[in-house]
Amino acid sequence: MRVMPLHPVQRRSVPDEVFDQVLAEVVDGGWGAGEALPSERRLAEVLGVSRPAVREALQRLAQARLLEVRQGGATTVRDIRRAAGLDLLPQLLVRRGRLDPAVARSILEARLAVGPTVAALAAERSGPALAQPLAELLDRLAGTQDAVARQLHALAFWDALVDAADSPVFRLMFNSLRAAYEPALEALGPLVAAELGQLTAYRVLADAVAGGDPGTARAAAERVLRPATENLSAALAALDSTDQPDSPTQEPR
Repeated sequence: MRVMPLHPVQRRSVPDEVFDQVLAEVVDGGWGAGEALPSERRLAEVLGVSRPAVREALQRLAQARLLEVRQGGATTVRDIRRAAGLDLLPQLLVRRGRLDPAVARSILEARLAVGPTVAALAAERSGPALAQPLAELLDRLAGTQDAVARQLHALAFWDALVDAADSPVFRLMFNSLRAAYEPALEALGPLVAAELGQLTAYRVLADAVAGGDPGTARAAAERVLRPATENLSAALAALDSTDQPDSPTQEPR
C-alpha cells in the first residue's frame, strides 16, 4: 500500500484541516485523476479524526467538483483541469504555506485581459450617475499612503466597474480573482505601487466610463493595469527560478 503523506490533524480546525490536506494531495497530483481515495475509515485513522469529519471534507471537495462520490462505491479523483471552477483559485495560489508563481502569473494574465473589457462594458452600460461614486473612490485612493488601504480602495473602484458592466460572468470572475488576491495584499503592496500611483490614468478611466466612451475606457484600463502586471510577472519569474513549486494541477492522463 502506498504511504500517504498525511499527518494527524491539529484539533483547531477539523474538518477544515482535513479538507486542506486532501485538497493539497489532489491538487498536487498525489492522487491522480481517476484514482480511488482510501476509505473514510482509513483516512480517519491516518488523520486522527472522526469519520464524520472526513465525510464532511470529502463532500465539500465533491461540491467543488474535485472528487466524484459514488453511493456505495469508491470516491475517485476527477481531472481538475476539466472539472474545477474559479472558486479553486485561492487554494491553488497558496498551498502548504507557499505562493505558486505559475498560478499567480495566470491570475495576472487574466486580470490584464479582462479588466479593459470590463471597463469598456461599463462605459457602454452605465452613465453620468457613476461619475461621483468613482471620483470619491479615487479621492480615497489618493488620500492614503497605506499600501493595504490603497489596494482595497482600488479593488472597490474595480468592483464598481464590474457592477456597471452588468455581466454575471465577469462578476463571478472578479469575485474569484479577488478572493485569491486579497490574502496577499500586504506582500503585494510594493509591487503594485506603480499601478496605484497612476491617479491620472485612473481618473481618465473614470471619466471615460461615466462619459460613455468605451474606447478610451479600454485604453485607460490597459494603462492602469499593465505596470503592476509587468512588475509582478518579473518578480514571479525570479521567484519561480529559485523556488520551483510542485505542479499546481494534474496533467491529464
